[in-house]
Amino acid sequence: MDHGMSQAIIKAAALLGAGICMGFGAIGPGVGEGFAAGKACEGISRRPEEYSTLFRTMLIGQAVSESTGIYSLVIALLLYSV
Repeated sequence: MDHGMSQAIIKAAALLGAGICMGFGAIGPGVGEGFAAGKACEGISRRPEEYSTLFRTMLIGQAVSESTGIYSLVIALLLYSV
């Protein structure tokens, strides 16, 4: 196998890995953020006077959950640049 063919295989594998990384990396944050928003809506419906506290706590929880998605994006971008 010549050098050009092996480079093409490496590039294809890196792009496939980047796609898989983002696919699996987006599952956790999507589920986590949806769960946090759902529970915040439940809490607000039970105690509307606590809206600001619940909303702020929900946003912090979603930001922490999204950090894993951002990490997978960084890895995917590194794989894309191979």
